[in-house]
Amino acid sequence: MLDVHPPHETPHGWRDFLIHLFTITIGLLIALSLEGCVEWQHHRHLVHDAEASLNAEVASNAKGLPDMIADLHKEQATLKQDVVVLNVLIKSGKLPEHSSIAIDFHIRAFDGVSWKTAQTTGALAYMPYDRAQQYAQIYSTQEELAATEQQAARDTIISLGPFINTTKGDPDPTAVDGISMKEKIEVLQGQLLLVDSFVNNLDNEYKQFLATHPK
Repeated sequence: MLDVHPPHETPHGWRDFLIHLFTITIGLLIALSLEGCVEWQHHRHLVHDAEASLNAEVASNAKGLPDMIADLHKEQATLKQDVVVLNVLIKSGKLPEHSSIAIDFHIRAFDGVSWKTAQTTGALAYMPYDRAQQYAQIYSTQEELAATEQQAARDTIISLGPFINTTKGDPDPTAVDGISMKEKIEVLQGQLLLVDSFVNNLDNEYKQFLATHPK
């Protein structure tokens, strides 16, 4: 807060009045400049801390992506083999000997605490536009990927439905059962293709970011 005090003595003539007015003006300009410097320093520290936290978070998320890609491709290969087994069941009415059907999917979480903190503190408003946009794009892709993973998880549960209440000694599934199982698995396969697309997009964004933000 800036305080402006009236003169202790009554000005004598225009000269004294103008000197006093000039003194007040200079004082206000100095005070405003100092206040602006303090605000600028505060915003500068806010952005610096936010970027340090965001960079570390992005690097941490990127570090786990290769394992996610490997697991996803393994899951896709397993489902492809499941379809081969079910095709035999549909055509012959019997499961191939020593065959099995496996349906598995894991949701991988991405950290986003630093991003939410940067939004809450207003740090993004003081960053250069292109830099803030780069962070926004990465975290937007992470959120879109998380949404596709949630749908894949639901599709996985639906695909597992026919197997939930089966016990040892139950009769083998019929060709009709095989058709129903195959349809559900193919829906999951389609969703995993979408997951794979978002994973590849995110991988490219991570690589571009880390190339311009070395540790």
